[in-house]
Amino acid sequence: MANQNITFDTESGTPYAVNLTINGGSDFSNTFTVKQPNGNAFNLDGYTGTSQMAKSVAIGATLGAVATFNVGFTSAIGGKLKISLGSTSTRNLSGGRYVYDVLVSSGSTVYKIVEGDLIVKPGISTSP
Repeated sequence: MANQNITFDTESGTPYAVNLTINGGSDFSNTFTVKQPNGNAFNLDGYTGTSQMAKSVAIGATLGAVATFNVGFTSAIGGKLKISLGSTSTRNLSGGRYVYDVLVSSGSTVYKIVEGDLIVKPGISTSP
């Protein structure tokens, strides 16, 4: 499991860029600790999250979502959220470059807080 510390400014609305790697056939998870520009935790209490990935075919072009991450808040008040995919889901991914994003929303307010590239390395062996 990887951990990323990110800063998100609601005024600019610009997502933080984080590139990740998924090993096919393995459980994947990444925890993001979201902070405000002043260093305080971004309070995610009352928010819900969504995250998907899509195969990247060219600059700015994708083929649509190929996987939806599970999104959970490990400490909403502390600004911690986790995205994950189980080994069955990662086993079915083709190797290559993908793009992903993480959205959080509360009521009609929606923020894209993280985006980036994902490299999928297909598994060589799988467990029975």
